[in-house]
Formats: sequence, structure tokens, C-alpha cells
Amino acid sequence: MITAIYLAFLAILGLAAGFVGSITGLGGGVVLIPALTLLLGMPIEYAAGASLISTIATSSGAASAYVKDRLANIRIGMSLEIATTLGAIVGSLAAALIYTHHLEQVIFILFGLVLLSSTYPTFRELKKIKRGRMNRDWSTDFFNLHGKYYDSATKSYVSYSGYRWPFGEGVMLVAGVISGLLGIGSGALKVIGMDWGMKLPIKVTTSTSNFMIGVTAAAGSAIYWVMGYIQPLLLAPILVGILAGSYLGSKMLPEMKGRHVRGFFLVVLVLLGIEMILRGVGIA
Repeated sequence: MITAIYLAFLAILGLAAGFVGSITGLGGGVVLIPALTLLLGMPIEYAAGASLISTIATSSGAASAYVKDRLANIRIGMSLEIATTLGAIVGSLAAALIYTHHLEQVIFILFGLVLLSSTYPTFRELKKIKRGRMNRDWSTDFFNLHGKYYDSATKSYVSYSGYRWPFGEGVMLVAGVISGLLGIGSGALKVIGMDWGMKLPIKVTTSTSNFMIGVTAAAGSAIYWVMGYIQPLLLAPILVGILAGSYLGSKMLPEMKGRHVRGFFLVVLVLLGIEMILRGVGIA
């Protein structure tokens, strides 16, 4: 029986998920899926469906503010979204087979290992006080990987250029597949692909990731809806909390220093990787 306390708890979970998702660019699923499955005992496939819809809400709540503040680079995001959308469709179709044969544990373990191994390049960037010279290659001007934003933390304008667009596109394809498989925004790989791979500023990567994860989740959620893994009644309080949390996070990000954002992202990445492995082996 669904009670008012239960619905209020869902709203609080949504608030936390939206805040973490908007700050890190990971999407709300990093908080929502563990909470729904571990605290409430919800089957993973239904938690994944709720996570995909909440990711769209996180993206809508945070990305609008980031676009207004010119932190999110729409041009770069849309060019990379081609791969993530394709990957999300493939991943969602594969999810039907995985859930049917009860192979979720293998996916969780592999995904957790990937996340933990991905902390190395992020940690390496964290140790750097500032970027060196702007890296360039043929894709820098061909795809116009340039931008500029005002950094409220340093009270100055930051100009940047990215490179290695094909590498970033490959990472986004993998991120899309994982998004469809696990029902998360897969913002972790998106941020790593843009931050470490394409050498874009961390605030640009997290804000652009927030813009991208909504499109990726929308592509995968349609298949989850057809599969019957999305429950509208439970989504209402979660979405209210998600929108509030993502709005709060989007207001805090411009005031935070890049090193702090990257450090927070690193901690969340480690915790998520450990939690996925523990769940895969049946401990969590």
C-alpha cells in the first residue's frame, strides 16, 4: 500500500538524486537506482525504468540553467549525442535479453570495474592545477570545438578548445549502450570522455553532460516503456524531487571551483563502482 510517508520518501530520494546528478553530470540514476533497489527492494528493471525518466527530468532542470549561463556547449553536445542515442537504443534492446536470462549480476560487476578503472585519468587531471596549452588536432576546427564562459569562482572568462572528437564519439557510444543496459544517464563516461579525452574544462563537461543525458535517456526509456518497466504512479514524487534537486545543483555549480567539482565527481565515481560490484556479487 502506497502511503504519504512512502511518497514523501520518494520525493527526498529524487531531491538527492537530482542534486548529485546536476553537480557531477552523472544523472540521477547514481543515487536513485541504489536507493530504490537496496532501501525499498524494488526490482532492478523497474528501478532502471524510473531512473531513465528521472534522468530526463534532471537534464531538463539543470541543462536549462547551464545553457543560460553558457556553461553547456550545445554544439559539442549535439555532435556527440549521435553516438549516445544509437548506443542507448542498442543497450535498451539488449536489456530485454539480459533481464529475461537474469544476467544482471555480470553487467553490474563489469560496469563497476569499468568505473573504478576510469578514476585514474580523473585523478590525474585532479592533480593538475590548471590546463597546459590548448591541445589541437584536425577535429578542433572541423567540428568547431571552441567555446567561452564566465567562471563565477575565479571572476574571469575562460576560453577553451577541445580535440580528439573521434575518441570522444567512441566513448559516447559506449556510454549510450551502458545507459540503455543499466537505466542510468551514463554521465560518468560522458564526463570522462569530454574531460580527459577531449580536454574540455570540467565545468563545461559536467554541464554539457547534463544536457546530453536527457536525450540519451529519452531514447532508451521508450523501449523500457514498451517492456512495461516504467510505473507512472511512483514517478510523480520522484520527478518533483528531481527537478528541485537539479535546479539547486545547477545554481551551485557555477560558484564551485573546477578542482572541487572534479574531486566530488571522483568520490561519487568510486562509490558507484564499489556499490555496483557488491550488488553484482550479491553482497549489497
